[in-house]
Amino acid sequence: MTIARLPFALLPLLAACSASPGNDNSNDTPALVAQTALLPLVIHTAKGPRHFSVEVARTEAEQEQGLMFRKTLDADGGMLFPMAPPRTASFWMKNTIIPLDIIFVHTDGTIAFIGANAVPYSREPVSAGVPVAAVLELRGGRTAELGIETGDQLAWGTCAAADGKSAVDLNFCPAPAR
Repeated sequence: MTIARLPFALLPLLAACSASPGNDNSNDTPALVAQTALLPLVIHTAKGPRHFSVEVARTEAEQEQGLMFRKTLDADGGMLFPMAPPRTASFWMKNTIIPLDIIFVHTDGTIAFIGANAVPYSREPVSAGVPVAAVLELRGGRTAELGIETGDQLAWGTCAAADGKSAVDLNFCPAPAR
C-alpha cells in the first residue's frame, strides 16, 4: 500500500531530525538527514519578514525520522517537509522530545494552519485537513513570539535568501499576496 492511499489520520509523518554537527541525537537512532547545507526560508508577516535557516526532509525515511530525539532546536532553525504532489498531511510527536510549532503551507505559499506548541511524545495527529505543498516545523512557541499567523506567506530557496543564492536546490517562490 502506498502512502497516498492511507487516510491522513494514519499518515504519521513524524517531526524531523538531522545529523548536523552539534546536534545530540540518540545513540540508538540512526541520523537519517545527513546534509550540510541549510535552506533559507522567509515568512512574510504583518510585522515584517521573519528569516530562518532550515533543514529539509525530502525522502520518506527523512520525513519519518523528523525531529525525533532532538533535544534542542535553534530559534531560527527548523525543518521543512516538501509535499510533492500536494497532499493532506498528518504529523504526530511520537519520540519528539521538544514542543514544536507545526505550520501547514497551502500551494500558494500561505499558511493554512498552525499547530502551535505540539505536545512532546503525543500520538494525537496534527493536520490542516487540506492538501498542502509543505509543512514547516519550528521550535514550540516561535510562531507566537514572532507574530506568525494563518494567511502569512512563505518562500524558500533563492527567493528567500538576501543574496538570491541558496546551497540547497529547492526553491518555492510564490507570487506576493495581494
